[in-house]
Amino acid sequence: MITGRSMRNKTSILFFSFTALMLFFCCFHITVQAQTPIDTSNNNKQEEIDQKIEDIATSTDAELDYSDLLDQLKQFEDHPLNLNTATAEDLRQLIFLNDIQINNLLEHIRRNGKLMAIYELQAIDGFSLDVIYKILPYVYVSGDENKRHFSLKEMFTYGNNILIMRYGQVLQQEVGFSPITDSALAASPNSRYLGSPEKLYLKYRFTYYNNISWGVTAEKDAGEEFFKGSQKNGFDFYSAHFCVRNIGMVKTLAIGDYQVQFGQGLTLWSGLGFGKSSDATGIKKSAQGILPFTSVDENKFMRGIGTTIGNKHFDLSLFYSSHKVDGNVAAIDTLNNEATLISALQETGYHTIPSEMADKHSVAETIYGGHFTYSNRHLILGATGYKTVFGTELNRNLQLYSQYQFEGKENSNLGVDYSYIFRNFNFFGEVGRSENGAIAYLNGVLLSLDPRFSISVLHRNYAKDYQDLLSTAFAENSTIANEKALYIGFVAKPHRFWTLTAYLDNFHFPWMTYLADAPSRGYDGLAQINYKPSKKVEMYFRYRQQNKQVTNTSPDNMINFLDNSVKQNFRFNIVYPVTQSFSMKNRVEFMNYQLPGNITYHGYLMYQDISYKKMRCPISFSFRYAIFDSDSYSAALYAFEDDVLYSSSFPSYYYKGSRAYLTLHYKINRHFDFWFRYAETYYSNKNIISSGLTQINGNVKSDIKGELILKF
Repeated sequence: MITGRSMRNKTSILFFSFTALMLFFCCFHITVQAQTPIDTSNNNKQEEIDQKIEDIATSTDAELDYSDLLDQLKQFEDHPLNLNTATAEDLRQLIFLNDIQINNLLEHIRRNGKLMAIYELQAIDGFSLDVIYKILPYVYVSGDENKRHFSLKEMFTYGNNILIMRYGQVLQQEVGFSPITDSALAASPNSRYLGSPEKLYLKYRFTYYNNISWGVTAEKDAGEEFFKGSQKNGFDFYSAHFCVRNIGMVKTLAIGDYQVQFGQGLTLWSGLGFGKSSDATGIKKSAQGILPFTSVDENKFMRGIGTTIGNKHFDLSLFYSSHKVDGNVAAIDTLNNEATLISALQETGYHTIPSEMADKHSVAETIYGGHFTYSNRHLILGATGYKTVFGTELNRNLQLYSQYQFEGKENSNLGVDYSYIFRNFNFFGEVGRSENGAIAYLNGVLLSLDPRFSISVLHRNYAKDYQDLLSTAFAENSTIANEKALYIGFVAKPHRFWTLTAYLDNFHFPWMTYLADAPSRGYDGLAQINYKPSKKVEMYFRYRQQNKQVTNTSPDNMINFLDNSVKQNFRFNIVYPVTQSFSMKNRVEFMNYQLPGNITYHGYLMYQDISYKKMRCPISFSFRYAIFDSDSYSAALYAFEDDVLYSSSFPSYYYKGSRAYLTLHYKINRHFDFWFRYAETYYSNKNIISSGLTQINGNVKSDIKGELILKF
């Protein structure tokens, strides 16, 4: 039996004492702040963004790229929306508003005329002060129509250029970069990286408001070659796009690399999609149709041309994409050295060793299709159809639990989606069908019963053999198949200082899963209470429990059987100011993870954040010191970290040790910004960090990151 270790070390005692002191100070400070509220919308919106990214990171082991989300919000920060002229499509691009709020806003303007001031939003159902503070950095109110008459002269006069150069590196030597003899390398060519340890990023983008965008993005991962060997053209990955929006009947025209998002993501959705989170009523996706691709995910994007044309009520989107993606090569044609069979599609984007280079761009992928939409003030109806064609046969090494996954060269998907608003009820859903005839559907409703009480309900039923490689719908598992579930959540505000959030997701897997050798079931529940006595002070306590049936494979069993696994998280989080320039954040989190066979893992994480930002001061910074102790990676804890602009960091904390980072921003002038970040993790119970090529022989891992931004 594995049990949690007691927290009697001196560091823990000091940290607990410091946290208690901060909480005492905060309780005193809350009274002062409640009397003299300060507008801190930037703090509010940043906390919301951090939480959304953190929720995604904790639900997957994949390394996702969040730069598109951060870039889009930064675009709105630089070019805010005029609420008096913004359309529903414009407002849906803000991740802080749902369709009921958007509909209520547009209906208020239609009935009462243009908004006179931003705080008039308080008179609209669904727009509490919290919501207003979150959207303030991205919107404004003006009576001007602000119509732009496009011309090349105006575009280059008022357009914005941005150039981003970023460098990062782990300072300790990893095994993959250590010296090796030529004979040993010849005998084991995949035992060392091909390239250098630097991670490089370069991006140029031109934008003219929200109407025109073009740019180029390039990236080199650590271990990849640069202007030599297999990468004679420099960076390992290049991406380019050209996109125009809202010019006559052309709502969008994208050439180069782009994304497509329709309906609820059940049929077709590329890019990030939010799922379960502490926002219990934020279960509905806001599809943005065709939009530019500006991140560095090297496989999940479209490359070709896509356009949306339409009028007031009808939109037609058409898209065509053709490029090569990575796949595990299982057979090669010896005559032309091309892959004839692949066993899996790769999504990491790493090309650091010979075997990864052999998988690079080994599969030609062609995707084409369209989406038709009818919309009015209350109803949206959509239909999606597309076809995926691979140039190489996909023949997976399927296990019994995964035998229904897609194999072959071609797959077609069809879907129908809807959204209907009746007063403060928003009904929505989507049904999809894959080429093998399998059906998947979801239906939900958002109910704003009172300004202080909202409910969300979502029912989903995904057939075990539903096959869609570009589905990112609401789900418990990463694969959108083999799932039946009912989700119920609510947000209540019994008092202006207090908010109670909770959800329960009860799911059933009709077929086997990776950890269960028979049909299984489980549930995921969360309860959170927030206390926000002022604009700058907020704290919450969260409890989350996840129960899943898994196969009990104990050696003492005559026959393996299903047993329950239980994961519990307890978190206390507080954000508060010290002065006008300094703010702090504390978090204490515990985890218990019980597995069949009376095996229990424990873990805890505690950290202290200090942030400094002063008006008209060119320097700002954020600092964190954290301690953690976890029995295993199974009990790992996650926390979002401040990073350089347009980048993100959310490491997993496991084993025992401490971690600290400092992120520094220096605004040289209105054209130049410099960012620097240093992070270090110390393990007190490990002399070797990680394994394989990323192994570090030592107990400290540190990395640096520098970024220079030029705006002109």
